[in-house]
Amino acid sequence: MSIKTCALLLLAATLFGALDCAAGQDFRRRAHAANSNEFETEDIKAEIAFGREVAARILGRAPLRDNAELTRYITLIGQALAYNSGRAELPFYFAVLDSEQVNAYSTPGGYVFVTRGALQQMHDEAELAAVLAHEIAHVQLRHIVNAMHIRGKETNNVMAWMSVITGGSADTAKVAFFQAVDQATALLFEEGFNIRDELAADRVALMLLANTGYDPEALSRFLTRIDGSAGVPPASAPDAPAARNDKRTHPSSTERMTALATALRTHGLTDLNLPRRSERFSTYAKHY
Repeated sequence: MSIKTCALLLLAATLFGALDCAAGQDFRRRAHAANSNEFETEDIKAEIAFGREVAARILGRAPLRDNAELTRYITLIGQALAYNSGRAELPFYFAVLDSEQVNAYSTPGGYVFVTRGALQQMHDEAELAAVLAHEIAHVQLRHIVNAMHIRGKETNNVMAWMSVITGGSADTAKVAFFQAVDQATALLFEEGFNIRDELAADRVALMLLANTGYDPEALSRFLTRIDGSAGVPPASAPDAPAARNDKRTHPSSTERMTALATALRTHGLTDLNLPRRSERFSTYAKHY
């Protein structure tokens, strides 16, 4: 067993061992009460299957970064955050996309991706956790699934999805399923989440960070840094950031930073002195 592998095992023990004491039980109770959800088994199965298909579309645009240690590192952090998300029924998956763009994406069912370009802009593990937490929050709050409800009832029919999954689907059900996949992909790469959903994901991300023992101010630090250099925040941003920023469905940088500052104060998350883990991040992620 290599030294790095041993260190990763120690990281796993540290992260999951700290879950019960990292930021206090009060944070965890508030986050769980505000964000936990209960769904039917059939809904959950459909959500996972739907998200898997959307994840395949993401991978069609950018390949996975082929590095087992990096993937394990990202996964350990992501799973520790997901533990506090109120979506224990989902088998979250985490991976790095081999892309220079500064982006992160998530799909229903718990598929979360961060780009190599985003990793290169980060300074510490808390910032990585912040980006993952924001994407986990989109999954936790079912933002894509809820958007499908708005766009058309026929594209979010759970039983139609399930009939596709079980292999007994009619052609019309298959068409509806893949139309929904197309719409979800367009939401991620072209339109972006609306202001309400983005700010909600930010607020939940702050609680996830504090609950897991990371500095919740890391999200603000990272967004401030990339605002001028990358053009867009890593919140499921599309390939054309200039066009995305012109859409008033998406919060401006000023709106987002103001909302984050307010949420940090409101929930008592300022000056907690929680870890940033810059050295560990440099070891496992910065140079990949």
